[in-house]
Amino acid sequence: MTTTHATEKPTLFMAEDEEDTASLLRFLLERSGYQVLHATDGQQAQQMIDAIAPPSLVLLDIMLPHFSGLQLLPYIRKKPEWHHVPIIMLTADSSEHDMQQALAAGANDYMVKPFNPRELTARLSRFLKPAA
Repeated sequence: MTTTHATEKPTLFMAEDEEDTASLLRFLLERSGYQVLHATDGQQAQQMIDAIAPPSLVLLDIMLPHFSGLQLLPYIRKKPEWHHVPIIMLTADSSEHDMQQALAAGANDYMVKPFNPRELTARLSRFLKPAA
């Protein structure tokens, strides 16, 4: 029989290059009980994806230096241990084409910045329901 500890925080991996947005997200997410791992560009994100255990959820910006979120998405989905990790695209890019491309490549959800903090946490909780 396996047990989970109530004190364990879900881990969120965030790839966000905009410092103010990243600080706001970290504050909101940590206040909501999540542990946050943060990459500041696509190259660092790719290195972290190769090095860390799969998180509970990924928040992925599209417009990142070095590798875009749209390039990282299939990279994440090809990793067997990350295959079922929910990915939410959180980006200022509201183009319908990029939204369709992200969802077709395996994103579970797509939010446009600026975002409503309550909407973001509600969407996160939809993917991070505690195990019964």
